Amino acid sequence: MRLLAGRYQVGDLIGRGGMADVHVGTDSRLGRRVAIKLLKPELATDPAFRSRFRREAQEAAKMAHPTIVRIFDAGEETIVDDDGAEVQLPFIIMEFVDGRLLKDMIADGPIEQTEAVRIISQVLTALEYSHRAGVVHRDVKPGNIMVTTTGQVKVMDFGIARAVSDSSASIAETSTIVGTAQYFSPEQARGEAVDARTDLYSTGIVLFEMLTAQAPFTGDNPVAVAYQHVNQQPLPPSALNPRVSPALDAVVLRAMAKDRFDRFQTAGEFRTDAETAAAGSIPVRKPAPAGEFNAALFGVNPNSRVGSEATFRQLNVDQNDRIPRTQNRPPVAWIWGGVAVLIVIIVAVFMWVQTVSQPTELTGNVSIPVPEVVGLTYEEAAAAISGENLASERVDETSVEVEANRVIRTDPEAGIRVAPGQDITVYVSSGARPVNVPQIVGIDQAAAAEAITAAGLVVGTSTQDYSPNVKAGVVISATPGAGEATSEGATVTMVVSNGLVKIPDVTGQDVAAANTALLALQLEVKTVPDLSCSGGKISSQSVTGDAPQRSAVQINFCNKP
Repeated sequence: MRLLAGRYQVGDLIGRGGMADVHVGTDSRLGRRVAIKLLKPELATDPAFRSRFRREAQEAAKMAHPTIVRIFDAGEETIVDDDGAEVQLPFIIMEFVDGRLLKDMIADGPIEQTEAVRIISQVLTALEYSHRAGVVHRDVKPGNIMVTTTGQVKVMDFGIARAVSDSSASIAETSTIVGTAQYFSPEQARGEAVDARTDLYSTGIVLFEMLTAQAPFTGDNPVAVAYQHVNQQPLPPSALNPRVSPALDAVVLRAMAKDRFDRFQTAGEFRTDAETAAAGSIPVRKPAPAGEFNAALFGVNPNSRVGSEATFRQLNVDQNDRIPRTQNRPPVAWIWGGVAVLIVIIVAVFMWVQTVSQPTELTGNVSIPVPEVVGLTYEEAAAAISGENLASERVDETSVEVEANRVIRTDPEAGIRVAPGQDITVYVSSGARPVNVPQIVGIDQAAAAEAITAAGLVVGTSTQDYSPNVKAGVVISATPGAGEATSEGATVTMVVSNGLVKIPDVTGQDVAAANTALLALQLEVKTVPDLSCSGGKISSQSVTGDAPQRSAVQINFCNKP
């Protein structure tokens, strides 16, 4: 079995995409099941891409949320290509998700609008979390969204699309590598800078596709599709699926507005309107306050009022389209007013810097450090968090290392300062996943080890033993036995045949007893009379001790006339 980084066992192929193949795997060090994403070798030929990929994977690995597929590890493996040259192949170790890709669900036909909104709401929750962390996904599509067997939605490939797109020189090239022209925003198609609203446009397309089982724009090549994103208005989903409500039509079309200022400005706003429409009500469109708009999209301090939507519109239009001035210079009063405002801003910034650099009692009152609760029971952790004027939200997660009902981690982590009353997500161990031991008796030792690891168990020690009929290298027995219930990460030991039998010394026994003992070992027994002695006892034998299976043994018995 192929091994990456000395610990990750690569199993069966479970998915294939434009830039990577995904295999099920096992972390042999921790004994847990993982998904292993192996990037295409052609993406690894550029050293700049490998460096960017490592950086983006590290950033994505910092995000921990129930709606985001966790990245556990990333690295490079040296392989030999078809020409015999060594190539560095990037890989990612991710959380294994038991479920279906959303694109496979869409292939079955339109999804009922209530279920479609339930799924898209969780996608938007993941994006809301990532946007607050300053991460724009850039490649939101059904192929990057999983729905588990319990209905939980998981978004994956945060940061990876950015590493690929930053390495591409054109729309056509990007589409060839990433294969996501159908989900481009107009600004992506034009090669402009992207922000959080780019993800919301792509999410609108995903919602459109769930409701209709069709993409809003199609074409013979990526450039043709990109052109439609920039210049062509989409049909409302109800034109293709009459069961879609007018309210949900409006939500989808607003998400897919060509002008990013006409779209939803935050993932939370999109989610609220989608859920309102699904409940049978008509969403009320509210203009976003300027400060909140800037903070959500560009990382500006939410408490600073440094612009407005109109300002950003003016900054984004061409020079020739800006509002012409009607005088050569501003009035003197405006100049002095501007100077006064500038002085006030400088003084305010100076005071703010002093406040940040010298924490005061006020600072302690408006932000609270998350307490350290890892290892506590959930009840103890909830009490500790509540005691700090914070709220806790429990999320159960299987764990091999942490016993049941003990805290694995929190989000945000301990020590990070948050606002009073903020929800702290507490990940609590539900114990190891229950597993039944597979049937491995009678199969080759290597195949038995694969079956054990595929079941989420750990291969323990193997000992060799004698067997009259089990071939060398084949499993004789296992502990625990086949079908027995145990926990993920439990160790299974094996007894393997050495291909030998241990032939006992039967001299001095009766002929009948000696024959029975040797034939039970499936040996070829030849009985020869010994005329030098009498009494019917075995006087000698040709072989004793270790011997190959089905060996020939001659025993001589006393038969003097």
